[in-house]
Amino acid sequence: MKKIIVACGSGIATSTVALTKIKTGLESRGKLEDIQFVQTSLSELPTLVEGASVIVTTAQGGDGFGVPVVSGLGLITGIGVDKVIDDIIEKANL
Repeated sequence: MKKIIVACGSGIATSTVALTKIKTGLESRGKLEDIQFVQTSLSELPTLVEGASVIVTTAQGGDGFGVPVVSGLGLITGIGVDKVIDDIIEKANL
């Protein structure tokens, strides 16, 4: 099972929007099976990163703690959504 962490500043607002778009994008590509999603804030990220395949963050900066990081800003702006989904698929080896 792959673990995708979706993080934003508070763990609520933009990460919810991003998570919904990630699920939709992965489902449309037939890649939604066997994935655990974790929604969190950047401050809680260090405690949840173990076993993660990829981190998607809507905030700039931050450390991936050895896990690949994908910028999720395109999921919020609506610009480049397909590229973000493609990056998630590539970096998580889905």
